[in-house]
Amino acid sequence: MPGKTPSSNGNEPLENGVRNGQDVEMKDGKSKGKKGVKDSEEEMTVVVPPTKGSKQSSGGPTPDTDEDTTMDEDKVNDEAVKVDPVAQTVAEIKGNFALLDRAVALFDARFSLRALRSISLFRKRLDPDIIAQAIVDTFPAMVTSGLAAKQLLIAIGRENMPLGRSGSSEMEVDNESSAKTPKNGATKEVKEIIPEIDIFLGILIQVYLFDSKQFQRGAEFSKYLADRVQSLNRRTLDSLSAKVYFYYSLFCEQLAPQPPSPQSPVVSIRPTLLAALRTAVLRKDIDTQASVIVLLLRNYLSTSHITQADLLVSHTQFPENAVNNQVARFLYYLGRIRAIQLRYTEAHEHLTAATRKAPSSACAAGFSATTTKLLLVVELLMGDIPERSTFRQPTLELALQPYFLLVQAVRIGNLGDFETIIADHADTFRRDGTYTLILRLRQNVIKTGIRMMSLSYSRISLRDICIRLRLGSEESAEYIVAKAIRDGVIEATLDRERGFMKSKEVGDVYATREPGEAFHERIRACLALHDESVKAMRFPMNQHRLELKNAQEAREREREMAKEIQEGDLDEDDLGGDFDGM
Repeated sequence: MPGKTPSSNGNEPLENGVRNGQDVEMKDGKSKGKKGVKDSEEEMTVVVPPTKGSKQSSGGPTPDTDEDTTMDEDKVNDEAVKVDPVAQTVAEIKGNFALLDRAVALFDARFSLRALRSISLFRKRLDPDIIAQAIVDTFPAMVTSGLAAKQLLIAIGRENMPLGRSGSSEMEVDNESSAKTPKNGATKEVKEIIPEIDIFLGILIQVYLFDSKQFQRGAEFSKYLADRVQSLNRRTLDSLSAKVYFYYSLFCEQLAPQPPSPQSPVVSIRPTLLAALRTAVLRKDIDTQASVIVLLLRNYLSTSHITQADLLVSHTQFPENAVNNQVARFLYYLGRIRAIQLRYTEAHEHLTAATRKAPSSACAAGFSATTTKLLLVVELLMGDIPERSTFRQPTLELALQPYFLLVQAVRIGNLGDFETIIADHADTFRRDGTYTLILRLRQNVIKTGIRMMSLSYSRISLRDICIRLRLGSEESAEYIVAKAIRDGVIEATLDRERGFMKSKEVGDVYATREPGEAFHERIRACLALHDESVKAMRFPMNQHRLELKNAQEAREREREMAKEIQEGDLDEDDLGGDFDGM
């Protein structure tokens, strides 16, 4: 239409809100009606950032845009340069102190566990300077707290550093705020450091000394830290004290002579661990109790004191509410004890539970592999063949390769291949602690071979059995076959005069009680897992008491209200609505 500018409708090119090289000015709102609205819609433009195509078409960015981009890049680079890794690590360490304060204030151990889990985030960045800076910034120059701080500084070789809060820019702000004291000369009271912070810093020193392989120094400091924990009787220290004893035991295991030598330092710390266990039981310290029991079992097994480990299990009761990781370790050591004692059924139950309770994260791959190796050997000793899917797990495939070859030899019943595999992988089996158990499998290999032959042949001579199993004489073959028949391994008869073994016909296995028993075993395992999962659930401590207190106060208010209504002091208007009565 003439007299009107046609609308672009988005077809004309726009560059950063500019049409025809001129900025569009907004009207002062004098137009009225639909025409004014239409004009305002045409004249208002949306400012959008230029795209790559628009930049290229316009011949590059404008000088203002270039300057803004350069300033932003410089700002980002300055911020990246200002980040100090030492100050960041110190801030992360000191950030856990708030969790420890909340754990003490609310009497909730979950905050202490969160602080311990955070150590893995900055563990690789720990060094004496960072730990010393955290200690100096935390502890004031007081006589009572200064003694504990000095011991921490001595452990990392920084005993000459002065205590106080005068070293960082962050503390300058605190000094400025603290300078606002009353004019009458009153000074601000210094907050006393709780023991949880002291022990947490001690654990950081233990972690650093262990990672830097200063085992002798770490053992001496751990002894001091264990004595300090023993002198304190605070339930908020339970999870921290358990970690202190854990590293104390690790340091002693690394000192020469190492286990299984009877002169190893692990033998000398047994009285300390037993005293800690006795104290933990009296104080009802569940975390320390569970950790020390596991450490004692590990200690006894490292020096092959199986009888003492069995006596410890029989005379102590492992806490039911222990953390899942400690339960998994306890079940593993208990399964190892039962396997050595030839109680394979109990060992299989404990090891199966340990594999199910093991964490699925990558950091627990070593424990899962160790437990699975022992479980495979126990299954072979029970006469069962493990499933092939066990060896196909990506995290365990390489570690279980020697055991896969061992299972193949046992399944086939080839005694020659079995002896060859033991000779080739003897060092691996000794390192895993399963060598002596694997040597017991020789009889199982022979029994498996006899079972395979009884299924393949209806009649086979003792001479052929002796040749196939590579036995020394026919008398040995006759003895082994007779024992297999007596134990129920095979269903056959032995003809000594003619010198052969005659197999019986195999019936339908589904007509027996074996499938029902296997199904019942699986149901029992699922029910036990459900019960343990319910017991492992964690709730805030003393929460039920708070709920009971609130319910009791509500009932008292209802009684007072009902009493006032009966006396006529209250009416419906005072109650703020309809009231039907009590």
